[in-house]
Amino acid sequence: MKSAKLILLRHGQSEWNKLNLFTGWVDIPLSLEGIEESVVAGKKIKDLPIDLIFVSSLIRSQMTASIAMAYHSSKKVPCFLHPHEGKLEKWAEIYSEEAKNSTIPTIKAWQLNERMYGQLQGLNKKETADKFGEEQVKLWRRSYDVCPPEGESLAMTAERSIPYFKEEILPLLAQGKNVLIAAHGNSLRSIMMYLDGLSKEEVLHLELATGAPVVYTFKDMEWTKDA
Repeated sequence: MKSAKLILLRHGQSEWNKLNLFTGWVDIPLSLEGIEESVVAGKKIKDLPIDLIFVSSLIRSQMTASIAMAYHSSKKVPCFLHPHEGKLEKWAEIYSEEAKNSTIPTIKAWQLNERMYGQLQGLNKKETADKFGEEQVKLWRRSYDVCPPEGESLAMTAERSIPYFKEEILPLLAQGKNVLIAAHGNSLRSIMMYLDGLSKEEVLHLELATGAPVVYTFKDMEWTKDA
């Protein structure tokens, strides 16, 4: 079996990260610092082969991938696909093989979205801790299977992100395709939980910095985290 690279990239700082607000599924773009983090990430992965890109349905994920790829040594451009979206899919067909070969297919998937934080979305994290108590907010944010009010737990996020990874992305890696996933802290933690065989207790201690790529090599159905 051919080896393949899997690059996991948490999006750069968003405007609401900067303001210390719960964001979840609210579709907020990157801050200037987040843009700069994406540039740094792009330079780190510029010489790694990338055949396909997966992003979430949220703009901060898509911006991160697009900015990072602007520095890729292949000079290929992400081409966002629109399956089952009517004219967006049909009218976006590329008729030049040369032009098609200069792009990297980029797939959007809501299953890779951040945890949905429910009624915490838009609230300031410190003010929320002052109101409800630090222990309660820590329980909402850092436990595995406790949900914030009307929101998702990390377990629920894993229930959508891991099956999507196994069904849609893993077969491509098994074919030797190199994949970049630009997504979010909790969806990527869930995937790393699967890759590294972490328990639900161990995954709570896993931290992913914004704009810092994590690279795996996949060969013979085994994962090796690159140094």
